[in-house]
Amino acid sequence: MKNALNLMTGYAYGAVSKGLVLGLLLTLTACALPKQTVRPVVYDFGPGSRVASLVPGLTTLTPLVLDEVVASPALDNTAVQYRLAYVDEQQLRPYKQARWSMMPSQLIRQRLREHLGQHRTLLDPGDHSVFDGSRRLAPAPPLTLRLELEEFSQLFESPDKSVGLLRLRATAIQTSATGEKRITQRHVVVQQPAPSADAPGGVRAMAAATDAAMREIDEWLQELAR
Repeated sequence: MKNALNLMTGYAYGAVSKGLVLGLLLTLTACALPKQTVRPVVYDFGPGSRVASLVPGLTTLTPLVLDEVVASPALDNTAVQYRLAYVDEQQLRPYKQARWSMMPSQLIRQRLREHLGQHRTLLDPGDHSVFDGSRRLAPAPPLTLRLELEEFSQLFESPDKSVGLLRLRATAIQTSATGEKRITQRHVVVQQPAPSADAPGGVRAMAAATDAAMREIDEWLQELAR
């Protein structure tokens, strides 16, 4: 009986020792392996329109110079940002694992160009002439659109409820040989509900707010041409 107890005790001790050694080896192996870097998910506003649109009256509207979109310093980066209004709405927080593919100001200008270019001639800053194929027409006094992006974030009203908030200032400027003249200015504020209380939901809401703002600016510009 004593020999059997000794044998069982030795077996148990050996098993425990082997377990400790195996655990130590696994720990050392895990420490030796290189840590995998978790890359942020990159977002944009989607592919846009998938159908080519016809623009028979492209030159019926005043040519538009689309200036660069100027963003506030807090938005001059690629972070997807949010605010917790129920905690401190004055603090802008970035998602650690979510990024825009480019600056929000660049994404918004790209989306605006896609939307407005469906029915009017768009020019880059410095190009004040209208082209018809390979033939240059007489210089036309173009309208210049300048946008200032003031807010672009996911605003949480509660832990499970948020909206995508976009706020910008649009300025229409008439350019002539004698200089520039500000015609009018419009403050655009749009918010769209987020489908989920996380970065993907915020991105979708901010993209929807951007599209709504583009439609509002387009209608405003067409009213100026009347």
